[in-house]
Amino acid sequence: MSMFSTGILVLTSPLHTLPLRIAPVLSSAAQVVNQTLYVHLHPDLNLGSGSQPRPVFISPVVDLSSFITRLYSNAADVCGHLDVRVLLTNIRPQPGATSPGGTNPSCPFPSPQLLSHFPEVVLTDFPLQDQGQYPLVSKCLQRYAGHCYVCSPGLASVLLHPQLEKLQEEEGVEQAKEGQLKNCHDKMEPLETYNDVVVGGTFDRLHGAHKTLLNISCLLANRRFLIGVCDQAMLKKKVLKELIEPYSVRVLRLREFLQDIKPSLEVEIVPLDDPFGTSVVDSELQCIVVSEETRKGGEAVNRRRIDNGLPSLVLHEIQLLKDAHHTETEEEKISSSSLRSRLLGTLLTTPKNMSHLPPLPYVIGLTGGSGSGKSSIARRLEALGAARIDSDQLGHETYRPGAAAYQHVLEEFGSDILNEDKTINRRALGKKVFGNKERLKALTDIVWPEIALLVNERIQQARKEGKQVCVVDAAVLLEAGWENMVHEIWVTIIPEEEY
Repeated sequence: MSMFSTGILVLTSPLHTLPLRIAPVLSSAAQVVNQTLYVHLHPDLNLGSGSQPRPVFISPVVDLSSFITRLYSNAADVCGHLDVRVLLTNIRPQPGATSPGGTNPSCPFPSPQLLSHFPEVVLTDFPLQDQGQYPLVSKCLQRYAGHCYVCSPGLASVLLHPQLEKLQEEEGVEQAKEGQLKNCHDKMEPLETYNDVVVGGTFDRLHGAHKTLLNISCLLANRRFLIGVCDQAMLKKKVLKELIEPYSVRVLRLREFLQDIKPSLEVEIVPLDDPFGTSVVDSELQCIVVSEETRKGGEAVNRRRIDNGLPSLVLHEIQLLKDAHHTETEEEKISSSSLRSRLLGTLLTTPKNMSHLPPLPYVIGLTGGSGSGKSSIARRLEALGAARIDSDQLGHETYRPGAAAYQHVLEEFGSDILNEDKTINRRALGKKVFGNKERLKALTDIVWPEIALLVNERIQQARKEGKQVCVVDAAVLLEAGWENMVHEIWVTIIPEEEY
């Protein structure tokens, strides 16, 4: 079966049956889509009636909130490589709906929504009565998706069949246990919604727990969604804060995600430099979404609001998502801290095309702060057979009498930096450049090009010796502009408290 980068999954099963079905459905969808999977909910949609179904609005219910949590939890387990997004364009309170979770066909649906990624294939869990239905259902599915979203030309369709007979048997057993065989729809509890909802967080590299928080918040919000995003002071105590994406990148990804899942909302994103932000002064806010872990923070917000003469916010608590892949040293819940720790030792970006460099030896530029472990890692690579080049040692060579940089340094900084034996006194030279950016630049403009020449000489020597890999240990690799001398760059980091 062909693979598509972006797909949209239309779920038609009754809402009370979806929790049992969703894991195998997602697993099947992951065989077709390999990047972004949008999920559109339309319980009880009939694609095989012979008439073309139209999209309708669905009322929010508590079961829908629970299902969203279940879906993202299952997605993390069975298709963690996919960017799954539950769309809420068709979910909103419907005064004319006949029952909770019901639909209101008389309410006109908006024009097809433009998503950040064009769906190339539409998938569904709709069960065929017989294979002869396939052409009809496939065509109805494509038209239905086109009514809801702007899709790629030539939209393909796939009907998923995740062991339906087994699933139906499991559903029957589960429903019998819970006494839900009859009147499932009548028992659905309406979900209370609010005009203005607020959340706070770091939102580093959006994962399933973030998406659950954001989706449920959007489900609760009718008008405005305020998000406080941790910045600066609020990041200081975060695990591996060096790997947290820049604030601007996190905000950009948040906006894209929220524009996809509920474009009708007014989204306001503000930097969060203290635990409270604007949540304690905004009089229009009605609800704050928290987890078991952050509930005390929500309660603290309410105390501040009362002190400020504002009404308390409704605390809507969501479940934490369990991380089925966590190690003994990681948290049991899905967390950005654990995900950042898994980035250690991996390439954060694909190395650039360095076709101007010979393919061998493959040159690794190793950089990082003083005391962060560069030398230990370089020696480890050397023990594995790599050629090790110590740029700090080469820097010392550039100051030796007779070296190309020696005379230039004397001309620029004077002969009073010399020792009695005519060698350069590095301490005396340091006093002349310390705290003076212009003088420091004058020195590095002399020394860094000479070090680069020596590094290239060592790389050529390693090539003659038949070395496959070469590691350049250089604290100033990026500042000196040497990134074009290496195939890829490694950075070592160490927490400040461990210096």
